Amino acid sequence: MSIHTKPDMFEKDIVINAIADSFRKLDPRIQVKNPVMFVVFVGSILTSLLFLQSLAGSGEASPLFILSITVWLWFTVLFANFAEAMAEGRGKAQAESLKKSRKEVVAKKLSGSAFDAPYELITASELVKGDVALIEAGDFIPLDGEVIEGAASVDESVVTGESAPVIRESGGDRSAVTGGTRVISDWLVVRITAKPGETFLDRMIAMIEGASRKKTPNEIALTILLAKLTIIFLVVTATLLPYSMFSAQESGSGSVITITSLVALLVCLAPTTIGALLSAIGIAGMSRLSQANVIAMSGRAVEAAGDVDVLLLDKTGTITLGNRQATVFIPDAGVTMGELVDAAQLASLPDETPEGRSIVALAKRDFGLRGREVQKTHAEFIPFSARTRMSGVDIDGRRIRKGASDMIEKFVDQNGGRFSETVHLAVERIAKEGGTPLVVADGGKTLGVIYLKDIVKGGIRERFMELRKTGIKTVMITGDNPLTAAAIAAEAGIDDFLAEATPEAKLKLIREYQSKGHLVAMTGDGTNDAPALAQADVAVAMNTGTQAAKEAGNMVDLDSNPTKLLDIITAGKQMLMTRGSLTTFSVANDVAKYFAIIPAIFAVTYPALNALNIMGLATPQSAILSAVIFNALIIVFLIPLALKGVKYRPAPAVELLRDNLLIYGVGGVIAPFVGIKLIDMALSGLKLV
Repeated sequence: MSIHTKPDMFEKDIVINAIADSFRKLDPRIQVKNPVMFVVFVGSILTSLLFLQSLAGSGEASPLFILSITVWLWFTVLFANFAEAMAEGRGKAQAESLKKSRKEVVAKKLSGSAFDAPYELITASELVKGDVALIEAGDFIPLDGEVIEGAASVDESVVTGESAPVIRESGGDRSAVTGGTRVISDWLVVRITAKPGETFLDRMIAMIEGASRKKTPNEIALTILLAKLTIIFLVVTATLLPYSMFSAQESGSGSVITITSLVALLVCLAPTTIGALLSAIGIAGMSRLSQANVIAMSGRAVEAAGDVDVLLLDKTGTITLGNRQATVFIPDAGVTMGELVDAAQLASLPDETPEGRSIVALAKRDFGLRGREVQKTHAEFIPFSARTRMSGVDIDGRRIRKGASDMIEKFVDQNGGRFSETVHLAVERIAKEGGTPLVVADGGKTLGVIYLKDIVKGGIRERFMELRKTGIKTVMITGDNPLTAAAIAAEAGIDDFLAEATPEAKLKLIREYQSKGHLVAMTGDGTNDAPALAQADVAVAMNTGTQAAKEAGNMVDLDSNPTKLLDIITAGKQMLMTRGSLTTFSVANDVAKYFAIIPAIFAVTYPALNALNIMGLATPQSAILSAVIFNALIIVFLIPLALKGVKYRPAPAVELLRDNLLIYGVGGVIAPFVGIKLIDMALSGLKLV
């Protein structure tokens, strides 16, 4: 089973385990980590003792009233524990599936670094960082490492969930291998880069398990704020008892506020709703990323993703499809379209590159020119090389070539011809439009140009428009020349671009944006991307990339899909919005509860305050109990929202804030009035108070 497994929000096993964990989390050592809920926890213990005292006949109120308050206070604590346990449970379910994939394997430790060096059989746990191992077809890769020799097909479904094998080879950006994956064909010589227990799979498991999650800076700041508010309300509530005793003694008509009522008041005054759900929101945010097959190495990275305002994207494979496609044949003056297409197809028949296959496909689709059995003609094919930058075929005395314009110009000159001015102008025009010109020649005669175009991905322009609405600036990173880069950027709707990018240029660009107060996100897969990834605030390394890239990033995309960065930013913003929305609701919720519980509590000391009972609640006891019940139940109703997250839509921050205040602010004020009144009516109707 892979990380792709996405447990349902309320899957039976997760719910059962969460209920059990809710009681296990009643440990004071766990409760004290959440200051707001710890106050509720202590209050629950206090009212429990008051209930026992009332049973003995010396209680401050009726046993039934104190018991009712006590039960709902304990429910409040348990519901908060349940929310956190549910969020953790979803992560633990994924982590358990990954743990099952770990197995102790036998490793072939080489005495040298060559394929044919002698080896000894040892267990993976005996390997140390720097050891070299041989992995052959059918073997499991023992630990994370870097391929230093060989190429093989590797089954990584245990990590990515994809059944299709991937190629891993030495050099380049596909040299990193993950412990626990299996070699299907051929062989690899791997240098171990991780210690046992510190592999990428181990880190994945640790990060997925909610219990191991560290709080983010914003979450810590909000926790401190909630704790301070709770301390203020605790002090205020504590001073009300002597004040009530003094007032009752002086007036001679009222009675003293009960400690049970004061505990209920404190719980309703304190920001218990957001306090109960805060941890669950953070855990669920990381869980949503893991379900998208992205492993965040820290909660800080997820949070930073929500604040990103500059997005650096590679052109190839992210903005464009990555494979240049033949789109148009442009014949030279005096050359027919048929001549050009025929020569271009002949030169491309043995060419297995995406460009070569696209030329053959275009000739067939638009001109009905089918493949020919050129082998029977004893043709000699000239493969493409980095030195000549052209390919072609020698057939029936003809020397047909296609390639870069400067190299074809030299070829034409060497064959006694002259490079056509018409073709030269076509080459310049194609380059300015962001395309790649391939010139076709037959000996000393230029035949025309093939327009190769890196196709912009469908829908990518619309996605960039959405990002622009939220204030995110997009920057394309490419090795292309500035003319080509500008054309692609214009077609894709990119805000800016960095052409002829080098590792130094990428790093400089990120630092420039950060010096202006921006938060920068980028993706990368190569060793040359590592410096920029280490500098970026949100750095997403591709799982297929090098070990250096993965170590420099603070997130790893197991699917190695560069466009996933857009989804990561959405997930980060969704987590921040969820936290902000539920905080807004909690504060507004508390304001409304004041109108229900404060008049009811003080009416026992000052009967005239019954005039403030604007909700028309039946009795002071009913008002207090209704507020406490509502305070507990609202947590239950908000658990799905905390786990699923507030739906994010691309819009300006001002618009999102307005909607947030309208929905969760106004809604938070209205909900208690309706809910408490309905609970009061039910309690009165059933004569429970």
